Amino acid sequence: MSTSPFLDGPYGDDFTIGEPLPAAPAITIDEGLAAQYQAISGDPARLALSLPLSHATTGRAARVVNSALALQVAIGQSTVATRIVIANLFYRDVTLHQQIPVGTTLTSTVTPVARAFTRDNGKGRRAKVLLAIETRDQHGELVASLERLALLPVRSQNHLIEAGDIGIADSGRSLTELLPAVPKGWDLARLSTAPLPEAGWQAGDPLRDSISGALDLVRLTQNQAAAHRDPARGQQGRRLVYGGHVVALAQASLSRLVPGLAAVVGWRSCDHLAPSFEDDLLSFHITCEEALPVDSGALVAFRIRGQARRPGSEPVEVLDFRPVALVAGTIGEDHG
Repeated sequence: MSTSPFLDGPYGDDFTIGEPLPAAPAITIDEGLAAQYQAISGDPARLALSLPLSHATTGRAARVVNSALALQVAIGQSTVATRIVIANLFYRDVTLHQQIPVGTTLTSTVTPVARAFTRDNGKGRRAKVLLAIETRDQHGELVASLERLALLPVRSQNHLIEAGDIGIADSGRSLTELLPAVPKGWDLARLSTAPLPEAGWQAGDPLRDSISGALDLVRLTQNQAAAHRDPARGQQGRRLVYGGHVVALAQASLSRLVPGLAAVVGWRSCDHLAPSFEDDLLSFHITCEEALPVDSGALVAFRIRGQARRPGSEPVEVLDFRPVALVAGTIGEDHG
């Protein structure tokens, strides 16, 4: 029985640079999907949990979707390019241009924009492919945009053509670049009047959390990467946990420690330092790197470091994540 070439790949040398890939199925984020994501992540983000608070803050009749869920769907739809991915090397210029209400339908366009090849390590060269992703709602309005660099195997070692400039990830992205993504007309005073976190504030989350429901999240977001479904495609016979699952738990930690969190509007960077597996016990440490005041709050750059504990081994650093969030509150000396 032959395998469809569309499903067996694409390999790193299959892409035509600048040509969009066939789109993944559109996904409507309804109440059921939002509830399942909540069960997996446990994120206490207040606007995504409470319809009355969401309505009072945003003015919309429908509850706002958790920022992380919108990005999880965008990344899942982008895996039309990364079904046989070896690793994701970085995310860049991640922006949530709008915060969407429950009932929104998302469609993503994935375009390979650059390609380079690794040196031969004795097992052949591999391809680094830079992917540009745009996610739009049912009205054609831009919801999210990002770039991700994927490491992929190649089909033929004899015809490796590089193209474009991959560049590097920029963890020092200016907060002013994300000001257009701050929601307009939100009444942040409804959310919190607590002191805002200031540069240098840091805290360790005393609540550790275990990774569970890993397959549920990849299926929920239509993530097609085989390494997250098939143990034989993972590492040492173990199925890899999708990196976005660790990010989901990291954002849940941020929501716990920063009660005025209104929305994540972008990422400065996201680096998965080591693989994660089901049942890993995660702990997070959060630092406020920078804050830019806005009406009734601030745009705040955080750094979240994640550590995994698993039986029979020392703790492993698995995440270095730099989200930028809109936080409600007031300027004060202390942050509780």
